[in-house]
Amino acid sequence: MRSPGDHGPRDASDTPDTADPGEAGVTFQGGLALFNSGDFFACHEVWEELWLRSGGGEKLFYQGLIQAAVAILHAERGNLSGALSTWRKARAKLDPLPTHHRGIALGEFREALARFFADAGDSATLPPRPKIQRCQ
Repeated sequence: MRSPGDHGPRDASDTPDTADPGEAGVTFQGGLALFNSGDFFACHEVWEELWLRSGGGEKLFYQGLIQAAVAILHAERGNLSGALSTWRKARAKLDPLPTHHRGIALGEFREALARFFADAGDSATLPPRPKIQRCQ
């Protein structure tokens, strides 16, 4: 099993997206549920399957979500410098996207992540973990 954030050697950018859209949607929603329940490593593993089969902007979107989950996991494990570094990478991928993307309130999520990492750096204890909300 690979460690969180280890995406370089296994990058399958030349792999076509052959997943059934319905299957991908179920997988994406499963990752959201895992993220919102605080199982950041498991959601990373679920979303990684989508990331490996995607291309272009969607690949960057999935990678940004994965990196956000891994950044929180680093913070939970006491590696704040690793958390902040991974968060910066996630931000670079998520910031250019619209405020609503793939049925989620991505703008709100970006703001919640920014607050989480600002507060994590200013406190000895971690703040509540951000959640991903669906668009209304």
